[in-house]
Amino acid sequence: MNSNADVNNRPDYDHVIQDIADYVLNYNVTSEEALDTARNCLMDTLGCGLLALRFPECTKHLGPIVQGTVVPNGARVPGTSLTLDPVKAAWDIGCMIRWLDYNDTWLAAEWGHPSDNLGAILAVADHLSQVRLSRGEPPLIMREVLETMVMAHEIQGVIAIENAFNRVGLCHVLLVRVASSAVITKMMGGNREQIMAAVSQAWVDGSALRTYRHAPNAGSRKSWAAGDATSRAVRLADMSMRGEMGIPSALTAEQWGFYDVSFSKTNKDQALKPEAQRQFSFSQDYGSYVMENILFKISFPAEFHAQTAAEAAVILYPQVSACLKDIEKIVVRTHESAIRIISKTGTLANAADRDHCLQYMIAVPLAFGNLTADHYEDNFHNAHPIIDELRDKMEIVEDKRFTIEYLEADKRSIANAIQVFFKDGSSTEEVVVEYPVGHRLRRKEGIPLLEQKFKSNLASRFPSQQCQKISTLCKDQGTLEVTPVNLFMDLFVIS
Repeated sequence: MNSNADVNNRPDYDHVIQDIADYVLNYNVTSEEALDTARNCLMDTLGCGLLALRFPECTKHLGPIVQGTVVPNGARVPGTSLTLDPVKAAWDIGCMIRWLDYNDTWLAAEWGHPSDNLGAILAVADHLSQVRLSRGEPPLIMREVLETMVMAHEIQGVIAIENAFNRVGLCHVLLVRVASSAVITKMMGGNREQIMAAVSQAWVDGSALRTYRHAPNAGSRKSWAAGDATSRAVRLADMSMRGEMGIPSALTAEQWGFYDVSFSKTNKDQALKPEAQRQFSFSQDYGSYVMENILFKISFPAEFHAQTAAEAAVILYPQVSACLKDIEKIVVRTHESAIRIISKTGTLANAADRDHCLQYMIAVPLAFGNLTADHYEDNFHNAHPIIDELRDKMEIVEDKRFTIEYLEADKRSIANAIQVFFKDGSSTEEVVVEYPVGHRLRRKEGIPLLEQKFKSNLASRFPSQQCQKISTLCKDQGTLEVTPVNLFMDLFVIS
């Protein structure tokens, strides 16, 4: 026998891929809390996308690749008059959703925004519904969209609980592509083999680098990366439905699989894993846990690790706003993830750079009492040099308890504490905020604010009567669930 040859016995699909397919095919979403939270997530995510349409840097990306393209039974892009093929529609919706960094968040070993998957889910659901109607068949209903959202959240979030793609320099939108490819293939009518094929292709695509999320290269790609991922997921799902073969050991293939190629890189924070450990670990099965525990961004359009810091700064604003020039230093206690992701000094080059700077997201509310999307724009930043003056006075300190409780399953805190010291030796009290308004532990307080956020975002795009119609439907769980997807999407069209 020639030893200079590979063994070419085709393996079974990797267990990770099989588990995803079996979950999508067999799990029945029965949790009322998960479905209710998915409804709130739907509202919030669409609202974030509508608000983003105010910004030309976002809207320049929207529309068909070839102008004038007509797509029969095309998917609508909410808040616009666009009707696109579902691949580009997923790109556009995903781009809108993520542009302002204002949609939901999941924080664990890996971070991310599971509602990014809604770009693919809505685009395909709208397209399929219109195709069905053209054939005289019933369209999908919004209950199916909510259930699909629960599953997409769960796949992305459960993988993220113990597997830190960021530690090896990879971007979390990989998990959007994986989750969306699974649920969209199922929505298209795919069987187990087709779902596994699509998911395997999603893993083989590899991952974008996190380069565009960090100093010194933070930029606008982080605002459209999720749209790119959802779009690719729809394309892979379509290919699998056409019979494209899968890649069974996409993760585990020796030398060529995802684990060996992409998940074993060493860096300054993590020693190279032993070969046997170059694989994903899981602490729980798929269910509805992630949707039930999702974090909403309610108060501020800001990277989530800074939400409690911005809230603490708003609390301090009445005490410090009149004496900003008298500040000696600002001490910020925070958790390790915030330091690694968003603590930065030096020149901030663009809006996307600023909304990922912890110091900037503290300085603005200290000086102005609030933090909005407009506060990241060049014209605002350039007009107010006090922002950079305050940034230069900040000392960022890790609090080990904050870091530990950030990862504890029964807490999942995102704590920040701020204390301001003045040149005359006096100081404010330290303000500590451990859980943001959008946390599950502050749901009762947060949901009315989330609903108000949605109404405000609707008003940025639609006349009052249309806003009221949309808001009333979205607040009614029972009516929303039985609403045909195409009629729901009709409400968001601008003619």
